[in-house]
Amino acid sequence: MGTVTGANENYLHYEDTGGTGRPLVLVHGWPLHGLSWKNQIGPLTAAGHRVITYDRRGFGQSEPQHPYTYDALAGDLAALLEALDLRDVVLVGFSMGGGEVARYLAKHGEDRITSVVFAAAVTPYMLHTSGNPEGPLKKTEAATMAAQLTANREKFFDGFTTDFFSAGDTLCVGEAQRQEAIAMCLQADRLAALECMASFGATDFREDLEQVSVPTLVLHGDADGVVPLEGSGQRTHEAIPDSELVVIPGAPHGLNVSHAEAFNTAILDFIGR
Repeated sequence: MGTVTGANENYLHYEDTGGTGRPLVLVHGWPLHGLSWKNQIGPLTAAGHRVITYDRRGFGQSEPQHPYTYDALAGDLAALLEALDLRDVVLVGFSMGGGEVARYLAKHGEDRITSVVFAAAVTPYMLHTSGNPEGPLKKTEAATMAAQLTANREKFFDGFTTDFFSAGDTLCVGEAQRQEAIAMCLQADRLAALECMASFGATDFREDLEQVSVPTLVLHGDADGVVPLEGSGQRTHEAIPDSELVVIPGAPHGLNVSHAEAFNTAILDFIGR
């Protein structure tokens, strides 16, 4: 583990399994941090890969630092890749992290990247507008979420993690796993959590996806009630020519925990070709 300097002279905490295998950089979802990938680190490392996780600015052990726009967040990802001199990289972006992957490729190019995975990602554009009628997030819902997070973050995270890991009314993880997620949520800087919520809800990645030309896997659960397949994963797949779509039946948003074996297998099959 260590720290690198991000795009705005901020420090970013990362963990690196080391080794000489192809590097996989895992970009976590909101409002978690790098330890949310613990069900992936062991299996991906055992398969011969070097696995790097990091905490987004303002989350986990990384320093809070304005701004929380996707340009800044993608700049942090670029700084990490450059500091560790990573090449032939597989980028895996989960949920909010899928936005960083898209914006990184658009702003910083594909020279260091060999392939990408959009897992339950917020791409191409979450917000429902007249120009984006398929967007699954209505403005009133976004405003309600922000108000609830501001008023009582403990209560908000309790409800959010339940939705995160549920398929319909069925919680797909154990209560201990949900409590681990709540603990991660509570480590987030208050302003970082609010501003990143605004960023992933309102950022349009449609033009970013047009620039993706490396092999791409879109991985999603068909019971995702937070970032629905139809409004996100399916559209991301359609936006990237020759991308592969893998849908995990019965999987909720937090499928890297609830359906970890299927999630890991999909990634390893994809990058092993």
